[in-house]
Amino acid sequence: MTENIQHELITRRKAFSLFGLSAALALAVPVTLSALSDAEAQTAGMDRRQDRREGRHDRREDRRDNRQDRRETRRGGGSKPESTGSGTGTGTK
Repeated sequence: MTENIQHELITRRKAFSLFGLSAALALAVPVTLSALSDAEAQTAGMDRRQDRREGRHDRREDRRDNRQDRRETRRGGGSKPESTGSGTGTGTK
């Protein structure tokens, strides 16, 4: 009977190696599954949505640039440095 018990014992070295292996697999499997699920999720509808989103971003950036250009034109082209006065409005331009 003691012989059966000895054969079923797991040494600490084996237990730690199994523990390390299971920890490594636990970290690797979700990363692999998430990468696969992202690749499968690309559909024609998602591509159209991304294209619309990029168009909105481009148009928004163009509006910002145009608004900045108009401001610079109104303020004298931006070639002159701004006054560093106290901000009371009594300085000359």
